[in-house]
Amino acid sequence: MARVKYRQEDIDLMARMMRAEAVGEGNQGMLYVGNVIVNRAAADCSDFKDVRTIEDVIFQVQGNNYSFEAVQKGNMFYQRARPNEQRLAEQTLKYWREHPAKYALWYFNPYGPCPPTWYGQPFTGQFKNHCFYEPAAGTCESVYMG
Repeated sequence: MARVKYRQEDIDLMARMMRAEAVGEGNQGMLYVGNVIVNRAAADCSDFKDVRTIEDVIFQVQGNNYSFEAVQKGNMFYQRARPNEQRLAEQTLKYWREHPAKYALWYFNPYGPCPPTWYGQPFTGQFKNHCFYEPAAGTCESVYMG
């Protein structure tokens, strides 16, 4: 059973974002980005209390900027979704979750080593260039559901 409700349009939107954010990290890296997207839609805490759909997550604005840099800067995000990325997006929406992004709500690509925390959230692991962070203990139980 899917963790969040979705439509075909959400698969395409998510596939485009996964490619734009992590195509250089292969299928595995794109799946991790997909985990974060789904986790944000499922989470009812922190910056994600008012996002419930994949579209809400992708186009969320925080501090006068989109949460995902690819929305405002990424030509790749605005290209048509390809079958491989669509398959990966649907896989993530339906069931796929894996460490280090299994419960992650944030990730970023630092210019150096991954810091042990990011805005107070603990580091869960790194895949290639991306560092992943999940909510601090006891602050977002909803991300661990389903």
